[in-house]
Amino acid sequence: MTKIEIEEKWQKKWQESKLFESNPSEKEKIFLTVAYPYPSGAMHVGHGRTYTVPDVYARFKRMQGYNVLFPMAWHVTGAPVIGIAKRIKRQDPWTLDIYKNVHKVPEDELQKFIDPQYIVKYFSSEYHDVMNRMGYSIDWRREFRTIDPHYQKFIEWQFRKLKEKDLVRIGEHPVKYCPECQNPVGDHDLLEGEGVGINELTLIKFQIGDDYLVAATFRPETLFGATNLWLNPESEYVRIKVDDETWIVSRQSYDNIINQKKHVTIIDDVDAPGMIGKYVKNPLTGDEHIILPASFVDPEYATGVVYSVPGHAPADYIALMDLKNDTEQLEKYGITEEVQGMQPVGIIKLKGFGEIPAQEMIQKFGVENQNHPNLKDATNEIYKLEHAKGVMAEKTGEYKGLSVSQARDKIIEILVNDKKGDIMYEFSERPVICRCGTKCVVKILDDQWFLKYSNENWKEATYKCLEGMNIVPEEVRSNFNYYIGWLQDWACSRRLGLGTKLPWNKNWIIEPLSDSTIYMAYYTIAKYMKDIDPEDLNDQFFDEVFLGIKSSENGYGNITENMLEDIRSEFGYWYPLNWRLSAKDLVGNHLSFHMFHHSAIFPEEKWPQGIVVFGMGLLEGHKMSSSKGNIIMLEDAIETYGSDVVRLFLMSSAEPWQDFDWRETEVKGISKRLDWFVEFSDRVEEIYGSKINLNDHESVPEVEKPVNLWLLSQVNMRIRDATTALEGFQTRKALQESLFLFKKDIDHYFHRVQHELGDETAREEISRVLAYVIGVWIRLMVPFVPHACEELWKNHQGEGFASEAEWPEFHEEVIDEKVQKAEEIVQSLANDINEIKKIIDVKPTKIHVYVAPDWKWRIFDIAKEVGKPDIGRIMGQASKQNIHDDKKEIAMFAKKIARDMTRIKYAGQIDEYSIIKDATEYLRGEVDAEVIVYDEPTYDPEGKSKNASPYKPAIYIE
Repeated sequence: MTKIEIEEKWQKKWQESKLFESNPSEKEKIFLTVAYPYPSGAMHVGHGRTYTVPDVYARFKRMQGYNVLFPMAWHVTGAPVIGIAKRIKRQDPWTLDIYKNVHKVPEDELQKFIDPQYIVKYFSSEYHDVMNRMGYSIDWRREFRTIDPHYQKFIEWQFRKLKEKDLVRIGEHPVKYCPECQNPVGDHDLLEGEGVGINELTLIKFQIGDDYLVAATFRPETLFGATNLWLNPESEYVRIKVDDETWIVSRQSYDNIINQKKHVTIIDDVDAPGMIGKYVKNPLTGDEHIILPASFVDPEYATGVVYSVPGHAPADYIALMDLKNDTEQLEKYGITEEVQGMQPVGIIKLKGFGEIPAQEMIQKFGVENQNHPNLKDATNEIYKLEHAKGVMAEKTGEYKGLSVSQARDKIIEILVNDKKGDIMYEFSERPVICRCGTKCVVKILDDQWFLKYSNENWKEATYKCLEGMNIVPEEVRSNFNYYIGWLQDWACSRRLGLGTKLPWNKNWIIEPLSDSTIYMAYYTIAKYMKDIDPEDLNDQFFDEVFLGIKSSENGYGNITENMLEDIRSEFGYWYPLNWRLSAKDLVGNHLSFHMFHHSAIFPEEKWPQGIVVFGMGLLEGHKMSSSKGNIIMLEDAIETYGSDVVRLFLMSSAEPWQDFDWRETEVKGISKRLDWFVEFSDRVEEIYGSKINLNDHESVPEVEKPVNLWLLSQVNMRIRDATTALEGFQTRKALQESLFLFKKDIDHYFHRVQHELGDETAREEISRVLAYVIGVWIRLMVPFVPHACEELWKNHQGEGFASEAEWPEFHEEVIDEKVQKAEEIVQSLANDINEIKKIIDVKPTKIHVYVAPDWKWRIFDIAKEVGKPDIGRIMGQASKQNIHDDKKEIAMFAKKIARDMTRIKYAGQIDEYSIIKDATEYLRGEVDAEVIVYDEPTYDPEGKSKNASPYKPAIYIE
């Protein structure tokens, strides 16, 4: 059978036996969930890593004897599939290419993608199949889609609970918005611009005749240092009516302004080149400022108008210097005299800088022109320094002595109250593009519904929830603390998309992140839903199941009292959730919301207990992106390598919270390691001489040979360290112990015992050791490569499924540091002899080995007891105990071990003579000479024995 056929065989057997269907029992439970996928395309290897980590952990805990629930569902709420359906309908070439050639959707299926519901049905079914092919131990009875009517009833209940607690409000708020979809958009709705924030800018109205030339800024306190305004003469500008005022802005910015201001209309076009050289009035100082040309002004950003503060803005400073050197531009607009006479003005004092900080920052970063890559860094640094430590200078009048942030707040308030300024919102980066292909804008919605994450009582409860949780990795806890404090009210509803309608206002649909906060609770009852009419699910039902609030009503339609009791018990058994796994880019939203909503709705004893945060996926060093085609489809990887190889690579490349990189050459290397593991049992059976029955070799065998004791010690150490790693979700470290280091131990062992296989007694002991090792190794590897392990388990008469076998217990008494040291001595001795042979370049006939005398071991014991390299104390104790007659020799040896003690890692006295004696045949093969070991130096023609030290025998080559 091929690898694929073997994997399909075991997947079918697991399914037929309902192996991963988890029901309440007397066992201790583990309930873990991972972010359910949004199925708008096929699974790629990045998804594979996301879902393999929880499966490895689930399989590990199941083998430890826990009752494990690992469910899966499909998050189809939102607008992405609607955007995809629209692009398919209009036969957008780029979208058709992505879905045909990247997601490999057949032509006849692709034409059905004009229906968004069909898209999610198609891909959720495909996800289901691929997850099965990966061998995931999922309880599929709990599968649902977030548009299922039963789930929607659950979401309605959740939102009514939040509204009852006054945690939902209606109001005005800036949101990312798609004009085509007429809908707010979140990161999952975007082709480009994920993670881009919305910044608040201050608009400054510079009067020019009866109009206002409106500039946008983050730093209105710098108005005192303004020298000019910048316009891009190659861009289009328009005059617009805003309420009763006339503003001049770029044509592109009008699209943003109409979404943020009421009563906005375009009056006419403005001749931008004709504006150059004219003057405007500063609304704060009354000064006149000239309008100058600048190609760096982006007409799409804010208003397309910038006022210049060359004293404190590196970009303005370098632009002014460039313009002074541009004779052609100056002459074209007749502004030579004005520009050449213009000088930067310093209005903020900053310790360590002169009057013009921007000039100094330009020099520090080596910025040569407006296009220099360091200009952004120079700008960011001076802005941060001035915001944190800057003080307003004398030229700012009444603001003198205020910190920059204090002055900024006061000036914004004055400008807005006096109608000399306004507020505008803009993306922190561009472009931001909806999945429908439309450029997004910032829109202020004035009848939007919000979750009140700003509520201090709610924040306090959420902090308390976080405090009681395990966070992996622990350093991410500070990120959660930051985001819980930083989060403000969250727009939780939309006009368009798939999802649940807001129960008290059916014109709105609950947005994707807001309906995916406590769905883990729904998993516990999802398997019962197929037998229930969704109309029988009301708030009283969910109150009774999730909160234990008894209803006065007599039943809920076709839900019997017995069924209700089963549902209640099921939730009570599985909750609270033990582990939630999700990506690091969701820390500031979904994962924090997860804590907010649990702390608001559930009693404290049902709050979640742990979160694991994932890193991102790379492909050959580049960020994976479905939209850019830079992905390897998971199904293709399975077809090429088999799912066990894919699982093995995904778990070996990085810890879950680190970014991983799919590299084809490394995947091929991993495939060879798996082949070696699978073939290992064949090698063992050759030595054993017959078929091995694992049931006969469950216990640690009794052995005498030091090398056999060494392997048993190593194996139990690997079990211990792999177990500890998996408990902490260190899947890479666990795999290092379970496969790579384990294989290294086995390779060494085979090399060590090769010469003994002809001895029947020695072979019998080796066979028992290896038979025990097979049973351990198969079970250690089950979470990582379950299909291969099931096949090996069956081939060696293992009882039941390997997936149900008992996780191997390590035996602390077998992990022996002295045994491990003994093997180190043998290997070091072989290496040392071969190094000496290279130096003297003579083929020896005999190698004489001398072990350390007893008194030197006793000196080591004294040194260890002293605990630090204190030669005086070591010698004092040695004299007191009268361990050796030659005080001078004691002194010399004490000095030596004071240097070596830490490096040697002294584990206590061992019988070096017996250990080396037992290994003489092996050593003979390694050094190609007869090896003779002495416990007393009866033959020592050159007095080499005096150099012998614990763990470091002396050598004489003859």
